[in-house]
Amino acid sequence: MTDTPLPIHRDFEREEFEVRCEIPETIRSDLMQIGGIPGLKTLLPSAGRIEELSSTHHALSDPVRVTILYLLSVQPLCVCVIRECIGISGSKLSYHLNIMKENGLIVSEQQGNWIIYRLTDKGKVFAEELARM
Repeated sequence: MTDTPLPIHRDFEREEFEVRCEIPETIRSDLMQIGGIPGLKTLLPSAGRIEELSSTHHALSDPVRVTILYLLSVQPLCVCVIRECIGISGSKLSYHLNIMKENGLIVSEQQGNWIIYRLTDKGKVFAEELARM
């Protein structure tokens, strides 16, 4: 390990920057290939995108909401079918559905006396991702 500064990649300014801790030489070498710490930071998603992902993952951090996501990945459903499958009260289900709607995972559509819920494209992506786990 070494604590010498990493050079900045040729696409960045020519001055060097300091690493505040010792890092293994293999990590140092790989970092140099992408422009050091500044180069690594440019590969991060925007703060807004990270906030969006964090919010979505928070929305899916409850087993009830993950179950709803799985149910709706099979087909669009009305509240009464979702409630019957999950076995929770209507008010609790409404709470969970609203969180999922606020995060863009599901949408609802009035069909006569019923409200039908279905996954959005974003919801489908997360449902597919969960199915692969």
